[in-house]
Amino acid sequence: MSTAAFAARLLSRSLLCGTIATILTLNLVADEPTTLPAESPATESTAEHADKENIKPQGKNKKQQKKEQKKATTKMVNQGLRWLVAAQHSDGGWGGGSHAKQQILDPAKFPSDPATTAFAASALMRAGHTPTEGEYRDSVVKAMHYLVKAVENADPDADRITSIQGTQPQTKLGQMIDTAMTAQFLTRVSEVLPKNDRWHKRVESALTACLERIQRTQSKDGSWSTGGGWAPVLQSALSCNSLEFARALGKNVDVKKLEKAQQYQKRNVNAETGAASSGAAAGVELYAFSGGLRGNAADAAQAEQTIEEAKKQGKLAADADVTEENLRIAGQDAQKAKLLGDAVVQNQAQLSRLDDERLLSGFGNNGGEEFLSYLMTSESLVIAGGDAWEKWNAKMIDRLAKVQNPDGSWNGHHCITSPVFCTAAALQVITTQNDIKLLKRIASAK
Repeated sequence: MSTAAFAARLLSRSLLCGTIATILTLNLVADEPTTLPAESPATESTAEHADKENIKPQGKNKKQQKKEQKKATTKMVNQGLRWLVAAQHSDGGWGGGSHAKQQILDPAKFPSDPATTAFAASALMRAGHTPTEGEYRDSVVKAMHYLVKAVENADPDADRITSIQGTQPQTKLGQMIDTAMTAQFLTRVSEVLPKNDRWHKRVESALTACLERIQRTQSKDGSWSTGGGWAPVLQSALSCNSLEFARALGKNVDVKKLEKAQQYQKRNVNAETGAASSGAAAGVELYAFSGGLRGNAADAAQAEQTIEEAKKQGKLAADADVTEENLRIAGQDAQKAKLLGDAVVQNQAQLSRLDDERLLSGFGNNGGEEFLSYLMTSESLVIAGGDAWEKWNAKMIDRLAKVQNPDGSWNGHHCITSPVFCTAAALQVITTQNDIKLLKRIASAK
């Protein structure tokens, strides 16, 4: 397919997304488009890429299967990491592309923006590369410097931390996405950066500024809908996640605002059926579904923990179910028992839909929004606990292996097409297990 034809297809899809490309106030990209990959999954033509057939090896014992699967997954991650680091700009940031020119996939064509930089650097950190260790520690340090300076240079009275406009993450997710993603990255950094590091105080100060902006811009219903993009439910979910993550790691967060944010995400899901409302999700159920699952995960985990503790204390039988009544017997007051009981019901209803391909297909093909939804689902399953995560994780590894490009990247075919954004999301999905202890702290913080 020619570049012109593919560009026309993407323009048509952007209309379906409810957006019309406008002339941006900033000249975000050069005028020359690059050649685009075909919309079908990348062909497995190279020797390295062919190894992905081993993600599900056939005719071998389970031990050998797991060994080869781990080897193939490691290679897939390493390819993605190498591509991501090579795409980093000299200023330490990454660019997420222009909404007005979604057909251009070359990351060198776009200036750095905070959301994409924070998301890419978070992928490196989840893969084991921090400001103090790992092969790509220098890339993380440069990203940290870029983001801290971005926050420091922002107008302290402004809601946003950047004057850049028209990026794909902003247009598709919302105007507060830079702040939310930067807060989550800086929270991670503050946890591992030595206190005697000369950047430690600046990281803490920048993080505090981000959290303050997130909390003051929350809408009355618990969402972040002001200036929201095509699918603002995802911006609301990520803002909620950033507060949740910061609180779990000991940062100053208004608990009432966090709870209101979690309740907003929950309300998007029918607790009995697991069906999600797509009103703030651009008509795509997957986006609201993943946000609801993520917003509900900590309460579902607390319910399970409460019942397990009651069993140890002899208050409940060893085979007691997690129900509202048993939560009251375990010591929760009536209001909290209902909250946690409802969380378990909703969690179970949503878990029953994880094999629903109509749900998982999202918009119909992969965009950054789909990859982001898979990521939130992976994290939710770890936080909530139980056996569902292992099956889901295997499904996601297989799914993402099939659409990885030969150069190691992933890209979208609608809306967020940015290879940097999509690669960062895919890598975090595949390496979720690296953050199990960290994610469990979110459940413990309840």
